[in-house]
Amino acid sequence: MRKHLLVLAGILTAGTGCDNVEWGEFRVELKPPPPVERAASVEVEPTQNPMGPENQRGPLLLAGVRDGERADFVLVGEVLTEALASFPDPRFEEDETRLTEVASIGTELTLFSEGVRVGRMVTEEVSETTSYCGRRPVLSGVVELVPSAANAERLLAMPATDAEGRGYEPYREVSHVYAQRVATLAMAQDGIREFGATWPTQGVLDARDHLQAFQLRNAPGEAIAATFMFEDELVVGPPGPRAYALFVIGEGSGEEYDRSYSWYREVDTEGKGAPRYFDHLDWDGDGTDEILLDVFGASRRWFAALSQRDGAWARSFQDDCGSGSTGQE
Repeated sequence: MRKHLLVLAGILTAGTGCDNVEWGEFRVELKPPPPVERAASVEVEPTQNPMGPENQRGPLLLAGVRDGERADFVLVGEVLTEALASFPDPRFEEDETRLTEVASIGTELTLFSEGVRVGRMVTEEVSETTSYCGRRPVLSGVVELVPSAANAERLLAMPATDAEGRGYEPYREVSHVYAQRVATLAMAQDGIREFGATWPTQGVLDARDHLQAFQLRNAPGEAIAATFMFEDELVVGPPGPRAYALFVIGEGSGEEYDRSYSWYREVDTEGKGAPRYFDHLDWDGDGTDEILLDVFGASRRWFAALSQRDGAWARSFQDDCGSGSTGQE
């Protein structure tokens, strides 16, 4: 059975913050904290799939972006018991056969957004992209979505044969609100201090490059994800020499959000790797959602995934090209 080990990450907490606004007679501003000693960060990278006689076939996961009535879906990987795995794996000859079957005109995909099933697509065109690391087939076609998901743009997908038994559920589009936007600034401030990162000269508000609110399965309140960039942009392209990316997730309710996950990556030690929330789904069927991240490097993109273990988020998958130290994948 193919398995990956998890990258463990502790839960970090932070209080609420402010967008430099006024309430009554009070004005709150986020300012650079005094320098502190850099916090240690220990992670164990996922291991390669063990070789053995057992070969459990898991569902294939794809990620797509819709443009009008059409969408292009890129292969992400194979869903195994513990985590995602790269697909195809050269050690398993049957993977190539399966890939050929899936990446074919006429293949039907079951589509998901915001953690629920929202429609389908029949593949009309198959191509290949080099903008991602590794071999990436692209399946394209006209999407058919339930009326409530008519505005959904980022979609996850599985071949219909892999998604049998997954029924439709109520779809709700989540938009971030003021309290969540404020909370991400406070979380970034604490993260910058924790990791000993350079304070953004333009301030944390202008450093925030992406923001997404979402509702996790079986969670009491909404979650919020944000990416902050220093001397860099959330695109594929060369970074500045001192650049870094800070990705945070906050969970809570009302106006109280705790930082439940952080990913800090600086260019001079690990190369460029700027994560952005893509979508979430319980793709392994264990009753809790996983989160897919779209990661931007200096010359290519790749995928990473977060899973929950013992109540904490952990990076359970990252494409091989994201583990280098040069940032030139």
